[in-house]
Amino acid sequence: MKTASRNDIAQFLDRILELDRWPDDPSNNGLQFAGDAEAAKAVFAVDASAELFCRAADLDAGFIFVHHGISWGSGIRRIDGILADRIKLLAANGISLYAAHLPLDANPRFGHNARLSDMIGLAERRTFGPYHGKEIGFQGILPEEKTVAELAKILDAALPSSGPLGVVGDASQTVKTVGVISGGGAWPELFDEIAPDHVDCLITGEATHEVFHPARESGTAILTLGHYRSETPGVFAVMDLVKSKFGIETAFIDIPTNM
Repeated sequence: MKTASRNDIAQFLDRILELDRWPDDPSNNGLQFAGDAEAAKAVFAVDASAELFCRAADLDAGFIFVHHGISWGSGIRRIDGILADRIKLLAANGISLYAAHLPLDANPRFGHNARLSDMIGLAERRTFGPYHGKEIGFQGILPEEKTVAELAKILDAALPSSGPLGVVGDASQTVKTVGVISGGGAWPELFDEIAPDHVDCLITGEATHEVFHPARESGTAILTLGHYRSETPGVFAVMDLVKSKFGIETAFIDIPTNM
């Protein structure tokens, strides 16, 4: 059975995802828990959780890649409660955990926003959406005008997993200029940037109450894919990369939140 070095996988991902460009990310990106030195199988998921770690152990995986890890901000201060239970699962099974947050949102080739843009054929792309000092989304032009409902249908068919899609605004609105920011990518201040560029539609994961009026006043419809579902594309892209580079077994573990 072919294996790959834990450190080789981590260093490869560090480089491909350009972690050093994101020093202000709230996530402590990179290898968050060092398990066994070699891994014969790697699993990929959106969120770190006890369920994920148990399912990875059942598959004899030695390496886990997630978008949302277990170490944030100033780091781990106390290892107790839920966190302690999670770490016990990793340690008991020799599983390494690697996380990439903003680097996976924003990567122009393998990130969620790039892959979502690919799914709808977005052209003439440029970055937009400043967050923690860098623009994490993409804005561009559709090859031909579509309604928000038509965009929803395309993305629903292209995305893995399942979950409810929603529209803030008019689903029958015809749109041409589209912005894409996965996850919680709609915040009130964003619409001050959107308005001068006449962005017809923002594709994101979720939208909160606070963005309803700014979106309406800027004339921008919001298409929500679900936070979880909008952050699956980059995970799949990284899984394909690791499989191609290291030749080990890989699997995606789907644990949808429907949120």
